[in-house]
Amino acid sequence: MPAPPTTSAPVRRRPAAAPAPPQQFKVLGPVRLYRYGEEASAGSPQQRALLAVLLLRSGRTATAAELIDAVWGEDPPSQALAALRTYASRLRKVLSPGVLVSESGGYAIAVAPGSLDLEQAQHLAAEADRCRTDGKSARARMLLDKALALWDGEALAGVPGPFAEAHRARLEAWRLELREARLGLDLELGAHAEAVSELTSLTGAHPLRERLRELLMLALYRSGRQAEALAVYADTRRFLAEELGVEPGPALRELQQRILRADPELGGAADGPEAPYRAALVRPAQLPATVPDFTGRTALVDELVTLLTTEPGFLTAISGAAGIGGIGKTTLAVHVAHAARSAFPDGQLYADLQGVGPRAAEPETVLGSFLRALGTPDAQIPDSLHDRAALYRSMLDRRRVLVLLDNARDSAQVRPLLPAAPGCATLITSRVRMVDLAGAHLVDLDVLSPEEAVQFFTGIVGEERVAAEREAALDVVSACGFLPLAIRIAASRLAARRTWTVAVLAAKLADERRRLDELQAGDLAVRSSFELGYGQLEPHQARAFRLIGLADGPDISLAAAAAMLDGPPEETEDQLEALVDTGFLESAAPGRYRFHDLTRLYARACAEREAPRERDAALTRLLDFYLASAAEAYAVEHPGDRSVEHLAPTSRAAAEFSYLEDARRWLGAETEGILSCARQLAHGARLRRAIDLLWSVKDTVGVRSPRLYHETAAAAKRAAHAARDAQAEGRACAALTAVHLTAGDLRAADAEAQRALVLALAVDDPVTGAWVQYDRGVIALQEGRFPEADRCLREALSRFRADDNPFGVASALCQLSHVEAGIGNVRSAVALAEEAIERIGSEAATLALAESRYALGIALSATGRTGEALSQLDQALVIFEDCGQALGEGMVRFRRAQIQLALRAPGRAAAEAEQALAVLSRVGGDRRRADVLVVLGDAMAGQGESARARTCWAEALAVYERVRGPEGEELCRPLRERLHRAGRTAGEGAGRAAGS
Repeated sequence: MPAPPTTSAPVRRRPAAAPAPPQQFKVLGPVRLYRYGEEASAGSPQQRALLAVLLLRSGRTATAAELIDAVWGEDPPSQALAALRTYASRLRKVLSPGVLVSESGGYAIAVAPGSLDLEQAQHLAAEADRCRTDGKSARARMLLDKALALWDGEALAGVPGPFAEAHRARLEAWRLELREARLGLDLELGAHAEAVSELTSLTGAHPLRERLRELLMLALYRSGRQAEALAVYADTRRFLAEELGVEPGPALRELQQRILRADPELGGAADGPEAPYRAALVRPAQLPATVPDFTGRTALVDELVTLLTTEPGFLTAISGAAGIGGIGKTTLAVHVAHAARSAFPDGQLYADLQGVGPRAAEPETVLGSFLRALGTPDAQIPDSLHDRAALYRSMLDRRRVLVLLDNARDSAQVRPLLPAAPGCATLITSRVRMVDLAGAHLVDLDVLSPEEAVQFFTGIVGEERVAAEREAALDVVSACGFLPLAIRIAASRLAARRTWTVAVLAAKLADERRRLDELQAGDLAVRSSFELGYGQLEPHQARAFRLIGLADGPDISLAAAAAMLDGPPEETEDQLEALVDTGFLESAAPGRYRFHDLTRLYARACAEREAPRERDAALTRLLDFYLASAAEAYAVEHPGDRSVEHLAPTSRAAAEFSYLEDARRWLGAETEGILSCARQLAHGARLRRAIDLLWSVKDTVGVRSPRLYHETAAAAKRAAHAARDAQAEGRACAALTAVHLTAGDLRAADAEAQRALVLALAVDDPVTGAWVQYDRGVIALQEGRFPEADRCLREALSRFRADDNPFGVASALCQLSHVEAGIGNVRSAVALAEEAIERIGSEAATLALAESRYALGIALSATGRTGEALSQLDQALVIFEDCGQALGEGMVRFRRAQIQLALRAPGRAAAEAEQALAVLSRVGGDRRRADVLVVLGDAMAGQGESARARTCWAEALAVYERVRGPEGEELCRPLRERLHRAGRTAGEGAGRAAGS
């Protein structure tokens, strides 16, 4: 870790004459002083120079001669001493009493500990050094971040004099050393891809600093960009030879050789482009609470705890005898996990895999949750299962984490969730024996012994009540089949009813009409236990239990539950909380509820048996609630869009959204519920409403969960086709078009759009007829077919106007602006984009406003008004980031990189392009990524890094060569010319080097 700069030998700090009020000083930027949190005037530049000199002398007295020399140097004014005293007098008036001290014809400032930003930075850097030495890299990185955050531009900015000039250079050199140290920790912690952009910028600013080049090579290599890493070395070698006539140092040469031989100790390219960001690592503690009355199974608990804590990478799968539910698999696993948690200091992860539900948890969904728990930002979580699993394993490398996977469906579900690190261990519970899970230690869990069962029952009910009725207690646990879940339900009910005796409960259980004869047989044991509690519910509670269990989502909000029950939220909440008290529901979060898998199945069986008509009505109310609320959220995000008026009518009131952000939060919370509802009800009389629900969230939910959305929309499209419902099928095709556009799959998007258009025209659907023409225009625009794009967009514009849809008109104008810019009509492009913004309005930060500002930025850039263009793009970027719209964010950064390149600022262009690449690696497709690589290559060439430029161009060319027809040739030709010229130049340079 770099040592902080010093100005002199350490001396004893002068104590303050008296307790001073809060006073803060800043020198890491403009020299400033604060009293009570308010900035006070530091005076003229020479007065600030005097203040800086005194602050940087660490409390030592400076003579008048020393101060004059520090402020004015060798040519002071004739009245320098008088001026010095005037400055000191003015400073004394704004400083706290006793801070500025006069002594022996000189001055000193007594600075309280922690009141000078430089001192704070030195303390943080020293602490970071200690943490690094102790192996606490994440904390060291965090401390260096804090130290660097204290800078506010150039140190001692605007302060004249030789003293300030010398210290300014020293402080800036130290700042660069701190940044190098922090970047080194970034790589150590796995943040390779994130470090590339900053390192690219720094190497451009400090081309002779080999340590930065070394870090950049390592970051590129670990990000899967081996060719670029080697290109950096080639550029560095050429630059050093041309500028200094020397070869790279031994560290850089050794790193190049290790990259060439793919040295596994580099942790290299296998980490992939989505290497984890470990700088913000957290220690998750996700284990559910262990039950205080855990009983029995002592030998098994001890065995499992020993194996977990002593066997590297231990893996155990706990199943129940004959697949019986409620046998206590989860309770045992959680208890064992808590007993062993001290051996896993880096955290514990937990997930309910919902293996017995109608739709088990998808491994990629669970991985997304785990990655967030480990500190990975949403924006850095990949989409595919393969990439998420790789990132997850990388995050757990060299860590000791315990993973508990509860209620697994089968081995295939859990394999992607298994850590590879030897320091980690995994506990799995399942209703099936996982004989095909390689390396697993299998545990078949049986029911409790009679003695353990009575002990368990007593722990819940109380010793006094059971002691007097020992035989009755044995009858109770026997009737429960010694099944822990059944015993717990029975005992909890008894404990909650003080007027009952144990014998009363035993008599109830003895009635075979209230339980199944085969109590040990599979799920029937659990069913009998549930029926025992269900029969004790009040009628309105039982109705709530039956109906809420019908929804397919993993959980349900209070508002959605109220819709299903057709009651006010306050009354619904009382009913649901009562079910939570009885154990039939769990409170997943404030205002959200979920069923245990088996409880949900039992609730549905009750609904089928007792209220088949009410069942359909409740699901219809849920769909109506989701559709009405999604349409309201759409209207908030798309002000003035009349499309929602053409959606299927609903009988339920929508959720209320006071602000745009409320609507976005609601959509984020209800994403899984919306998709589950649409998937569950996309048939029969509810088909159109389910598809309209999908259509209304295509721009939001479809972007957040593209894979699940695509699966749901595809299934809805098949159902609509089977039902011969052209309107429904057309809107499902339109929903799929949007998903493919976001993914950059233009061919699939165009196929769906053409099918949607045929269907829309057949039934004269104003929604699909207008928006699909719009989408087809966007597809043609992205493929460079400008006449076709213009025709489609103007047809869409005509349809929007016919439907009196101002939002649609503005959206079409926005895209027409792109078309005009593409064919060189830049003035028209600017006018169209400005008209779009005027029609949309800038009061609310909607996605449409962001799209229009993006279009205006591109058009302004084409006219040479780059400052205005950057302003529009900046405003668009803020909205895209707030909405989590990764595609929009990546494209804005790409355009900003193009503008910076045109401004001949290749360093800034490279930084923007690197950030665009990081975002577009997850969305947008290869074509957009190739476009960014071209700009990045141009920026590298502008910085003289020709080898890395050639690598970027070659990668882009490989993508463009897959584009068919004239467009592909148009894209490839200039790149081939660039590569040819660059190769020729490189050859000439090599020849000159050989000749010399």
